[in-house]
Amino acid sequence: MDFRGKKYERGSNWSDPEVVELLQLWADESVQMELESCLRNQHVFNRIAEVLREKGIHRTGDQCREKIKKMKLEYRRIKDNSKAPRGGRTWKFYEVMDRVLTSRPALAYSSLSGSMMAQQVLQGSMVESYHHQFASSALPFGHSQHPELMEIKCEEVNSDEHCLTPEPPPSMSYQQGSPEEHEMERAFLERAQNDSPISRVEIPIETSVSPSGFSEPNMANSSRIQNVVPRPGFSALHRLRKKRKGQRMKDPLDDLLLKTLTSQRAMEERFLQMEERRFQRDLDVEERRMQLEQRRFELEREHEFRMFNVFAQMLSILKQSHSGSSSSVAMPRGLDFSQALSEIVGMGGGGGDLQEMRARPLTERKVDMHGFCNPSDFQRSPYLSARGNIANIFRGSTEEGYKAYHADKYDEDKNPNGIINFGTSENKLCFDLMSKRLTQADMNLMEPPLLQYPDWKGHMFLREEVARFLTYYCKAPAPLKAENVIVLNGCGSLFSALATVLCDPGEAVLIATPFYGGITQSVFLYGNVKLVYAYLDSKITGTSTRPFQLTVEKLEKALQDARAEGVTVRALILLNPQNPLGDIYSLSELRDYLEFAKRHELHVIVDEIYMLSVFDESATFHSVLGMDRLPDPQRTHVMWGISKDFAVSGIRFGTLYTENQDVANAVASLCYFHGVCGPVQHKVAQLLRDRDWINQVYLRANHARLKAAHTYVTDELKTLGVPFLNRNAGFFVWIDFRKYLRTGTFEEEMLLWRRFLDNKVLLSCGKAFECSEPGWFRIIFADKTHRLQLGMQRIRKVLEEREQEILAEEKEQPCQSDQDGKADSTDEVIFVSRHQEPTCASSSNLGDLIGLLQQQMRSSDWLQKNTAEQFAQEKPEIYDVFSKLVGKQ
Repeated sequence: MDFRGKKYERGSNWSDPEVVELLQLWADESVQMELESCLRNQHVFNRIAEVLREKGIHRTGDQCREKIKKMKLEYRRIKDNSKAPRGGRTWKFYEVMDRVLTSRPALAYSSLSGSMMAQQVLQGSMVESYHHQFASSALPFGHSQHPELMEIKCEEVNSDEHCLTPEPPPSMSYQQGSPEEHEMERAFLERAQNDSPISRVEIPIETSVSPSGFSEPNMANSSRIQNVVPRPGFSALHRLRKKRKGQRMKDPLDDLLLKTLTSQRAMEERFLQMEERRFQRDLDVEERRMQLEQRRFELEREHEFRMFNVFAQMLSILKQSHSGSSSSVAMPRGLDFSQALSEIVGMGGGGGDLQEMRARPLTERKVDMHGFCNPSDFQRSPYLSARGNIANIFRGSTEEGYKAYHADKYDEDKNPNGIINFGTSENKLCFDLMSKRLTQADMNLMEPPLLQYPDWKGHMFLREEVARFLTYYCKAPAPLKAENVIVLNGCGSLFSALATVLCDPGEAVLIATPFYGGITQSVFLYGNVKLVYAYLDSKITGTSTRPFQLTVEKLEKALQDARAEGVTVRALILLNPQNPLGDIYSLSELRDYLEFAKRHELHVIVDEIYMLSVFDESATFHSVLGMDRLPDPQRTHVMWGISKDFAVSGIRFGTLYTENQDVANAVASLCYFHGVCGPVQHKVAQLLRDRDWINQVYLRANHARLKAAHTYVTDELKTLGVPFLNRNAGFFVWIDFRKYLRTGTFEEEMLLWRRFLDNKVLLSCGKAFECSEPGWFRIIFADKTHRLQLGMQRIRKVLEEREQEILAEEKEQPCQSDQDGKADSTDEVIFVSRHQEPTCASSSNLGDLIGLLQQQMRSSDWLQKNTAEQFAQEKPEIYDVFSKLVGKQ
């Protein structure tokens, strides 16, 4: 069967005896010389395959070449890394490959008993080598078997056959040269017969002439040796050939051939290095994956152990109660599991701070929030007014992290050790899509109206396009009107303008915490308007069914407390989707909030800047503009911008939709300070008009990239055992780092934040969002994969160091409850932490254990993975016994 016509087969397996035969042929000096002297070596491996086929080994030339290439890669990997292969076993072919590929001593030929024998110089000793007799009818070339090849351990060859051994070396014969060389040699021989006896002395020579019989064009002019026997005049013939060879080396074609071969070798070396790096990278990735899998497995096993431990304690208490020994721990009737759970998982130090904060009057709390606004407490600048000093101090207290980031910004090439920014809410995943769209021909328009003063509300063509855009994506029941649209340079300017026209100085706006901290700066610096906080927390109590849930009761309480202390509240701010929580309000929740605002005659400012950044199909966004009927349309104002949804935060564009023309005209008067230039308005109008590109190209790609980045970050957090709020909107994840605080205080939170910054990763701490519980952080995941990976590695390093420090301290205090400062668990929060079980058995009762068991069951999918049907299939014998016991009861 002819194998030369078969397609290259990469997956062929070689047995050890076959590899030995291949190495014996490939290691021959003539074969090596031929491989190095030709540009294309396929014919060499084809001849090797023919020789192997005559020995019963059916391989193609491509298979032989691929096998040699793989063995070269393995040899170089072992040699460069200076370590043995995986598994600790020495590679049996390493020494053979090393002798062939490294610099080998030259062969010295001498006459012995009328035949030429090759002797190889090894470590100063002459080692006899064997040569097969060349026969043109049997083999296409002769090859010599070196003793190094025979040093392969036969016991490691997985074959029942005997180890291959060379045959005794018969005399070597060589092919005849060209007719011209025959004539020249005959002349030399005839003249040598008449010479003195000295001319007939046998002179040992060293030569690199191949006895192989290869006849490629690049070897056609090389000298051939006749049948090697002692003959007179041979030295003169040899000198003549060397002279002819030296003349040929001066040929420009030879120089070009030498350069080509050198370049080929350099490219092969480069290819081998790249293959080695790829192989090492694949090994690292696989090792990392195995570590993650092992970590997840350990966490699952640990979680199961905690559940069974709690369940065992419950059974023990029930048994004691039935025996009458512990009647005081009987389960009360109507026990609320969520209430019991919230009682055993308290607020700790952070809760103490919260209670103390809420116990103080609202006026004092506002002084705490804006205490930096008292110029007497800080060094005043003689060049600024009182308001100027306040603005200066305000910026200095909120921009510390961003100043450090801009001074030492991460760059993959220029500054790989710089700070990675996970604190600024920007979408860095769609630059390729937006840059391509914004540079197309329809975007580039320059007409006189675009270079002149526009209507301060915005060019009419843009406002009309915004109205159509919001009608479509907000699912408005009726077309929205262009006269109700106002355009400003960003939503921050809209907050400032609305606070200024809706509130007098000293009045307040109601908002739920945690919230985007930039709103404080926006409403305070211009209008001197303050914020009244409706505090949300992670506990599941009362009407709250999820952590940080906003309810009308909490809004009512915050509003009544403010009014009782003489603070006038003019408006309510709603963020939907919520930043930093990622919550998406349902239609019923939105209606309740708007009804609450109508009862108290409050304006409602709804910020929907993330409305197109809901990246999971399981979550549905509902816009206020999509409601059939607004409770108070004259006091409802909706904001939106392109910074987040279209990943262009550098283009300052925000829009306000309000049906109240008094509010619209008042805000428009401030647009003189916050206008958008004409060319940008044209670009935005063209962008919003291209509905097909938005739906078919941009939103699909953006949602897929956001979801992939969110999955990566949350998987890393699960591996670390860090709780977080699991949402599907925005660019952020709300993370619970409270177990890494020694004491539940904002001072400890700030120390942890600075520790992250010292390790070159910028996060946003909970205090920046006015969170009531110390220890919560926001991380931005809408970034490129390589920055996410490096940033999460730095976060992992900080958390592991912090955990070791806390564990060392806990060893000194072994029986102190570490329940403080931990959040409740719901189906929407992923908790994989190990710190929520009671450490002292004496402090447990049945209600606590039931609540804790419920928490452990909610915090994982263990019940979904371990169903009764699955258990019946895996262990039917045990299931049958269990079923019988249940039937008896």
